[in-house]
Amino acid sequence: MRFAIYSRLMKPRDLPALRNFFQLMQELGVELTIVQHYYQQIKGHIRLPKKTFVFKNYEELKQQQVDYMITLGGDGTILDTPMLIRDMELPIAGVNLGRLGFLANIEKNKMTDAFTDLINGSFSLDTRTLLQLESNLPLFEGQNYALNDCTILKRDTSSMIIVHVYINGEHLNSYWADGIILATPTGSTGYSLSCGGPIIFPNSNNFIITAVAPHNLNIRPIVISDDSVVSFQIEGRANSFLCTLDSRFEPITSEHKIAIKKADFDLKLIRLLDSNFLSTIRNKLNWGYDTRN
Repeated sequence: MRFAIYSRLMKPRDLPALRNFFQLMQELGVELTIVQHYYQQIKGHIRLPKKTFVFKNYEELKQQQVDYMITLGGDGTILDTPMLIRDMELPIAGVNLGRLGFLANIEKNKMTDAFTDLINGSFSLDTRTLLQLESNLPLFEGQNYALNDCTILKRDTSSMIIVHVYINGEHLNSYWADGIILATPTGSTGYSLSCGGPIIFPNSNNFIITAVAPHNLNIRPIVISDDSVVSFQIEGRANSFLCTLDSRFEPITSEHKIAIKKADFDLKLIRLLDSNFLSTIRNKLNWGYDTRN
């Protein structure tokens, strides 16, 4: 069995957990292929198997016989993976070295049980919708997918912007706001939630449109079907705005015509049998806890 390992950055505070992880992989007899930039960071600090492979990008990873993608970090680390695996349908499991851990749900002190279950096939797969961006002008160098959300935001000015939003070509609203968020169910617990959006179950087949600090107080988030194509036109006092796909961003202008639709492929997240979406939101959002004492 071979795991692909992805992480953004090796942090010194994570070294004990990382050493435990790589030692566990050797004990379980797992072959490893590690993203190149991370391999260069850890090779002098962690004892790696002699037969360790390396990959740079989607093309190189696709050529290797990999069973699972393992991320080491937080939820943001998992958000990077659609660009690496794209249509490979490679199941992903995340070891939580970050803070919240909505998506990266393997805790450091439970790695042995988690990866034993994984190797034994004691898990299920959650299918997560991806967004795909299309634009009349080049954006994101073809890496135009997002797991959480796409946002259009003001930039370099304190003035609000106007975002004209269309659903399947029909005008929905002109939002006077600091920006607009189009979120998947996975992204419903992210930026959209902090702006007053609802929590959507992962398999609900919906998108959420949420305004960021809208000027009109009667503006509320809207839930639509994920077979919709949502398009945007932007205007404002300045002619420089920001478009994001998860943690990646690019400057845009009013000349950009942007459309978002559901991608042709999904992301597969590994869910161990002792966890589910309901327990995750209860535990991560501290629902039901009395903190008064």
